Amino acid sequence: MTQNTQQPGTQPLLGLRSAIVLLLGVLTGIGAGVLTYLTQHSLPAAALAAGAGFGAGVLFFHTIIG
Repeated sequence: MTQNTQQPGTQPLLGLRSAIVLLLGVLTGIGAGVLTYLTQHSLPAAALAAGAGFGAGVLFFHTIIG
């Protein structure tokens, strides 16, 4: 006999839409950081570009994913 280990009525920590928006933001940030590093060979510039890419990506995907 198997037992259910989850409490009844528990909600997930993050909704599906939020998880997708954040995942796409992370992928956008990684892409921006990698491309910046490949062109400038500077880790600080790549980190700044990755942060800006993440923020812009989250804003963009939050807007278009309804």
